[in-house]
Amino acid sequence: MAEAMSSRRPASDVLVVGAGPAGLAAAYRAAESRLRVVVVDDNPDAGGQIWRGEQREPRSREAQEWFHRIRRAEIELIAGARVYQQIEPGTLLAETSHGDVLELGFENLILATGARERFLPFPGWTLPNVMGAGGLQALVKNGLPVDGKKIVVAGSGPLLLAVASYLRAHGAEVLLIAEQAAALRLARFGIGLARHGGKTSQVFALRRELKGVQYLTDCWVVAAHGDEKLERVTLRRAGKRWEVSCDYLACGFHLVPNLELAELLGCEVAGGAVSVDEFQQTTVPQVYSAGESTGIGGLELSLVEGEIAGLAAAGKLEDARRLFPQRAKQRRFADLLNRTFALRDELKTLAAPETIVCRCEDVVFDRLRAHSSWRTAKLQTRCGMGPCQGRICGSAVEFLFDWKAESVRPPILPVRVESLSHKKAQESQTRTNLRSEI
Repeated sequence: MAEAMSSRRPASDVLVVGAGPAGLAAAYRAAESRLRVVVVDDNPDAGGQIWRGEQREPRSREAQEWFHRIRRAEIELIAGARVYQQIEPGTLLAETSHGDVLELGFENLILATGARERFLPFPGWTLPNVMGAGGLQALVKNGLPVDGKKIVVAGSGPLLLAVASYLRAHGAEVLLIAEQAAALRLARFGIGLARHGGKTSQVFALRRELKGVQYLTDCWVVAAHGDEKLERVTLRRAGKRWEVSCDYLACGFHLVPNLELAELLGCEVAGGAVSVDEFQQTTVPQVYSAGESTGIGGLELSLVEGEIAGLAAAGKLEDARRLFPQRAKQRRFADLLNRTFALRDELKTLAAPETIVCRCEDVVFDRLRAHSSWRTAKLQTRCGMGPCQGRICGSAVEFLFDWKAESVRPPILPVRVESLSHKKAQESQTRTNLRSEI
């Protein structure tokens, strides 16, 4: 079989994986020291999910300020390239959208791999037009028309408000927002926001934009119905159930850090996030992590962590230390956020025996609950072994059964067979297999 076209990139002083807010902030701070900084991201443009499409026309003050800074800095952006393997310490492999394989060398590495939505299985969740809340927003940003469409937004977390506001601004009829968190927790969250300055005004601004839209606490979707596509959903609140007709269901249960690359590199992971020291350095020397990969905390925490990581990678430790108080404040908000939107146990009972949990391999709930661990379930059912490599079902089974992923092996993302046949990738895979056997 022919080997994929390979291109060696000159070694960078700082390689940043991820061009969201954390990655951009890290790249900018490192570039200030005149280091050679390369940023690689699998999207066609910088910005990540939160700033998707804002590189050319920023809609928020933060995006406008940071993109202005980035344009003035000497930073190389490799867009549309997916990092999928480490072939040796200091060199990663990435596959471009054209099928080329890039060898990315670095002295320092900053992981800003962000997070993804958590999905929980319920009857009908695989129907067409049942989508992740952030996923539907991304599709609309890329041109999907929703003008006049009836949409239910459900799940948990502040993302629901932001998505509902965005969809409404693009002509959708947002019927209601179903938040699973209890009203008392949200009341305490509102009180806690008073200690975090501008965040209270952000929430009030979203509520003004969503005037007239029902915001139901202690409420969640228990089923989606339809023949060829979604037609209606069943909601539950206070022991009562009712149906709502709709065109789309935008559903997401908060966020889950993307940890696969960090785990592949040998970085310690604890509590579902990459472990870092005060300078955002992981347990692997010269490898840093910033943003949602170190824990879900919002835009401001991602930015300040990215700045600290970039400064530390450039050796400017005292400059980084000056940002510690700002980071501590944002971490207190992150703690409040995650306590408020912790998932309730009732959500573990949503899946019926025949409900598909692993969409790639069509594995149903009843087959999974016969097993005692993620490893045995994978061996017996192939759950988590499809194209998404457990990115969707993994966080679901972790919540449902308290299972933990036991290993990460390359490639961490689906790539072409030709990319796997890259000579150094094969050599690295052989070494990985030997380590696994030992």
